[in-house]
Amino acid sequence: MVGPHLDDEPAEHRRFAHYLETLEAVTEAAEADLVAAVLRDQVATMADSTVGRHLDRRAADLLTGPRFTAWAHAMTEVIADRDFLALRLREWALLRAIALGEPWTAEELTGATNWLQRMAATSQIATSSESLGLLAAHGRTRRTRNAAGRQLPQRDRPS
Repeated sequence: MVGPHLDDEPAEHRRFAHYLETLEAVTEAAEADLVAAVLRDQVATMADSTVGRHLDRRAADLLTGPRFTAWAHAMTEVIADRDFLALRLREWALLRAIALGEPWTAEELTGATNWLQRMAATSQIATSSESLGLLAAHGRTRRTRNAAGRQLPQRDRPS
């Protein structure tokens, strides 16, 4: 955190900011060890939030590239006992499958969290007509259904 009142910030806020900065600069070789160290922080909620932000940033950067799979496997090892983080990483993998035209199922997408459905409906990367049509018709929220419908080519829109 930057600013004149840094000393007024709670210690976990300072650690959160420090962890985010450190994770942003970490090398691939040291990333898993650093994520594991962050997850050992005494404030589990803060640690999970920090790692969640890091996973979102890295997954978005690597999503359609060749390094995503190896990175996701390495992160899975580190976060396996953190339910939310493991779910988020699985959902990034589903978004990747949609984006690359790899196999996925309607049940995976319709059963996914609101976050993943919204990402799939609004992403400029995951724009398969199949996924957008499914979300336009069966997305969990009106926001997702509308976003997916707007992304569909006119001929593919559900009536």
